[in-house]
Amino acid sequence: MHKIIVGLFRLTRKIFIKTFILITKLISKIILLGNGVKFGKNITIKGLVSVDVRRGGVMTVGNNFSLNNGSFFNKIGRQQNSIFVVQEDAILKIGNNVGMSSVAIVCSKKVTIGDYVKIGGSTVIYDTDFHSLDYKTRADNVLDKQYVKKSEVSIGDNAFIGAHCIILKGVAIGEGAIVGAGSVVTKSIPPFEIWGGNPAKFIKKIN
Repeated sequence: MHKIIVGLFRLTRKIFIKTFILITKLISKIILLGNGVKFGKNITIKGLVSVDVRRGGVMTVGNNFSLNNGSFFNKIGRQQNSIFVVQEDAILKIGNNVGMSSVAIVCSKKVTIGDYVKIGGSTVIYDTDFHSLDYKTRADNVLDKQYVKKSEVSIGDNAFIGAHCIILKGVAIGEGAIVGAGSVVTKSIPPFEIWGGNPAKFIKKIN
């Protein structure tokens, strides 16, 4: 009896997940199209994604893009779906053969992600401070928005960003670089180096 229950449960779960993938993939593509996102061939989106491309903003996604969202498809203890926000006149460019899970990317100027990049679950990427660094300016909502610092973020081809990382404005992560899980990246990382920690620091070169 136990084997029958287990078998039925696994079969039901398999059918549910496959159906859920098909439905959310369709909905996510509609969300991308509705936001004017240009995407390539063979993109796979599991779970629902949140996309907000503002007026004048541009978001492009290359071929063979893979995106996992939520607890069904991102088994690292996080529930959230991925979020992509592209502010007015900003540019978010994602290359070919990129994979990511439950990420949040807020692009106020420009964020570029190269080819064959892997980004771990719950990583966030911001090219903006969101608020002025001056407390007097922050007290005024209008001035606060005017004096926000923004700086481009780029991630080179074949880079690997571990889970739960924070990539801050002005950072350039070089080709083939690796960022350890849970790192806060505040400055640029040269190609083919491993960095980690808060703030992220050099660990070793990749031979």
